[in-house]
Amino acid sequence: MSDPAVQITARGPRAQAEAAAALLDADPQLEGATYSILEEDEDADVWRIDAYPTSTQEADAISAALARFPLSVATEELADADWLAMALSGLPPVRAGRFFIYGAHDRGRTPQDTVNLRIEAGAAFGTGHHGTTTGCLEAYDRLLSEGATFAKVLDVGCGTGVLAIAAARTGSPTALGTDIDPVSVRIANENAALNDAGARFVHAAGLEDPAVADEAPYDLAFANILAQPLIELAADIHAALRPGATTILSGLLRTQEEAVRTAYEAAGFTLANVLHKDAWATLVLTRS
Repeated sequence: MSDPAVQITARGPRAQAEAAAALLDADPQLEGATYSILEEDEDADVWRIDAYPTSTQEADAISAALARFPLSVATEELADADWLAMALSGLPPVRAGRFFIYGAHDRGRTPQDTVNLRIEAGAAFGTGHHGTTTGCLEAYDRLLSEGATFAKVLDVGCGTGVLAIAAARTGSPTALGTDIDPVSVRIANENAALNDAGARFVHAAGLEDPAVADEAPYDLAFANILAQPLIELAADIHAALRPGATTILSGLLRTQEEAVRTAYEAAGFTLANVLHKDAWATLVLTRS
């Protein structure tokens, strides 16, 4: 970004941190904002929000939202560098069920008994370190362990493409990802080539786009986005799936779980499983 890169950090009790995160999710100005929430100190009930605004306007909106809660908030200016890639490049690999997600710095240290996915740091969401991505992969791994197979998989809001790539690498002949951000689509296709995966990714604003609709109905749909877009897409995801198909939803806080579940049950889904990672929830539902 042209403005100085900053990191905004807020610390406080879980209830206050989750309420602040929910407010960030609900703010239309912050629809594309990048932030994480995690438990920092279980004994002291300290939770932390780390936000990485991409403009002064976004930084001001995040700071204003966090200031509404009794949290300790600090803003730190980051070095003039490719700070996102630099921050992510040192992250350790992640194990999620049978999946092992790693970066170039961990080449040569991948296990022999895992599905190894190389996802490089970049400007797209989904390196595997966030509780929502891990939750989706673990939920998917459980379905595979139960003997489920998915011929056609859709990844809504694909980010780095890690979920569709995981599906392609575990036997899905069709693994299609879609995103409204053309940069994410480019990165996802690069990651698919890097992993020798038959997944492909398209720029599309909705599930009615011919690039998405022509492959329907799908057997599985991932949607790791935000709570409000998930709610708005309930009917569209239902229409894109065959009867009896599965959807794995994340990107929502535990406090938003009920609202998302209610919307999908109203659209014709039945809840099959729930996974929790830090403050985040992952829902597994079946199309009735």
